Amino acid sequence: MSENLRGTSRFHEPLTRDNAALLLVDHQIGLLTGVRDIGVATLKHNVAALAKAAQVLDIPTVVTTTGADGLWGPLVPDLVEALPADLAVIDRSTVNAWGDPRVRQAVEATGRKKLIIAGISIEVCLAFPAISATAAGYDAYAVIDASGTFSETKRTAGLLRMQQAGVIVTDYATTMVEILADNADPKAYEVYGALDMPFATLVGQLSSAYSKNG
Repeated sequence: MSENLRGTSRFHEPLTRDNAALLLVDHQIGLLTGVRDIGVATLKHNVAALAKAAQVLDIPTVVTTTGADGLWGPLVPDLVEALPADLAVIDRSTVNAWGDPRVRQAVEATGRKKLIIAGISIEVCLAFPAISATAAGYDAYAVIDASGTFSETKRTAGLLRMQQAGVIVTDYATTMVEILADNADPKAYEVYGALDMPFATLVGQLSSAYSKNG
């Protein structure tokens, strides 16, 4: 394969502030209560951190719920606090978020072709729109640790189905660090602060202590 062909591979073309958008699907209280493949506190932390870092990096964000006034309840408060106050959440009835024209139009309006997606549950709310977006010509990135589901079997099935369809599997911190691209960027500290990774916090504290003692 020529270098030119390699350069056009969607698996090797990096996420950037100009080509990426974020889609968050159904991080709702009712669904969160059934999550068993990841700690609920960890999941809430990760999706909120993903949303915060996206704002720091000016990544357009689309958020959707299903039956927020009844079936699955409202968005988890942690995520609500992390999102812009004026962001309109799309409440829909379709099982596949991509099946709602408002969701597709909101994604299309971003003008971005790389779509970062997280959702509850992995095998439905994440997998269905990720697979549909891939079929529609987007490069879909499934953020596994900002998503959750109701059993390990469902998690495995969802991951396998997405990988078979060409969805790119990733995690919340790696996704945003890839977009940051350079630790000398003026927004680097703000991005890492938003991501709130325990080891990064420790490194920052050690670095600060070293600087003072030096």
